[in-house]
Amino acid sequence: MITSKQRSFLKGLAHDIEPTVYIGKAGLTENVIKEIDMCLEARELVKVKLQEGFDVKPKDVANSLLEPLKAEFVQAIGRKFTLYRASKENKQIILPR
Repeated sequence: MITSKQRSFLKGLAHDIEPTVYIGKAGLTENVIKEIDMCLEARELVKVKLQEGFDVKPKDVANSLLEPLKAEFVQAIGRKFTLYRASKENKQIILPR
């Protein structure tokens, strides 16, 4: 569980990154979940964008991904949301205490 200070720090980092995973009208498929998992391991902080054909709220999609990915929700703005998970082998982000 991350603290509000850590979440704020991650929001600042997420501001400058572009979405790396896009979810289209096919929805939340197994391949999309695997892609997000690989991106979390490689980058630790992943921004996901929902395309126009997918009519589910970003926060709902993010919350459904937290358990299977063992990730933390950072923020949702518009049709984008950001997830964080510390990498096991490629640690890059050092969170404040």
